[in-house]
Amino acid sequence: MKVEQVKINDLSYELVVTIDKADAQDKKKKALSEYRRKAEIRGFRKGMAPMSLVEKMHGVQALVEAVNQMISEAINNHIAENKLNILGEPLPNEEKQKEINWESDETYEFVFDIALSPKVEFTLDSNDKVVSYNVAVSKEAVNAYKSNMLKQFGKLENIDEVKDEESFIVADLEQGETKVEGTYVTLRHMADEAKAQFLGKKVGESFEVNVHETFVNETDRAALLKVKKEELASVEPMWKVTVKEVKTFVEAEQTQEIYDRMFGEGVVTDEAGFEAKVAERIALEYKQESDFRFVLDAREYLLNKTNIELPEEFMKKWLFTINEGKFTMEDIEKDFALFCKDFRWQMISQYIMREQKMEITREEVLAAAKQIAKYQFAMYGLNDVPEEQLNHYAESILANEKEGRRIVEKTEQDKVIGYVKSVVTLEEKEISIEDLQAMNN
Repeated sequence: MKVEQVKINDLSYELVVTIDKADAQDKKKKALSEYRRKAEIRGFRKGMAPMSLVEKMHGVQALVEAVNQMISEAINNHIAENKLNILGEPLPNEEKQKEINWESDETYEFVFDIALSPKVEFTLDSNDKVVSYNVAVSKEAVNAYKSNMLKQFGKLENIDEVKDEESFIVADLEQGETKVEGTYVTLRHMADEAKAQFLGKKVGESFEVNVHETFVNETDRAALLKVKKEELASVEPMWKVTVKEVKTFVEAEQTQEIYDRMFGEGVVTDEAGFEAKVAERIALEYKQESDFRFVLDAREYLLNKTNIELPEEFMKKWLFTINEGKFTMEDIEKDFALFCKDFRWQMISQYIMREQKMEITREEVLAAAKQIAKYQFAMYGLNDVPEEQLNHYAESILANEKEGRRIVEKTEQDKVIGYVKSVVTLEEKEISIEDLQAMNN
């Protein structure tokens, strides 16, 4: 038995494994003995059938098993002895594989494709430069945020006319003898020309509306007319709309009770404290946006700096094989560039983790899960959740395999990006939040 390694390029190789039939006989006999032990053949007690009969029935199958075992051992030994850092696993080369006659051939030859994992090696220092964006918190942003928060804690009140897209309308719809009473109309998701039909209309006013053009979304239109979606095709478009009520959200008054509900008891006691807390939240949101941008820019910089070459043809074949028919080669081709980009980043990230001797601890992952839990509770206005409840909820998040893996990956990325940020030169740039969000989307 021998293994020959044939170089295709710097990362791709073929392994040609040659096995003599005679060398496989010992393993074949062991396989036949196992078949005999388990065989239930009519006329013989279990395990007592003549070996010649077992050979006749299972000889080729036992030989195939023996050879496959030898192939596996030969390849594994070759990889270990030559200290090959392979990518994925060896794959049979169907194009170069010769047809085998298991009964007449005395020598069997097998061809496999392998690929080496590319070597990653680089250094980072102050000569490396990555842009870091800063967004200032404006007075206008604070006022808008305050208004939104006060609306969230406010209430719906009746008004006389439709003032803006934030208004809610209760209307009756009529078409001949058909009448739909007390249906809800919201303007927020309408096109501008559709909104214009409703803006300025007063309670009690009636007007004609083409529901097909005004409510383009079929789900919204069916809800408006209180019919099933499949019934919409038979509905005539023109309806008379009569405005019965107009409601709008009125901001909550700035009282201590509202401050306590927003931020926790006693945290904020006056408008100046309210504005300070709002500015703090906006700054945090802006920081999250700028941090996200830095991650994207740092990744792109390192991908370009390292310029890692990948054995792409092998990887396509490997992806197709390991997914066992879930994806076609066309599917793999479509997303392959993005896959390679993520794969290269994983290699860079793992290199930094290894070189800087970084580790992810259970405490760090739990802390990250608790931050997610805090944020989710805060969305429902719960800002003072007991520590025990936070811990319990964080543990339940980590118990979800997909979420737990995502948090571990995010924790690793935070460490890697934190290291990058600490060693490279940050090119500070001012930017508006609108421009930054546009870049991130």
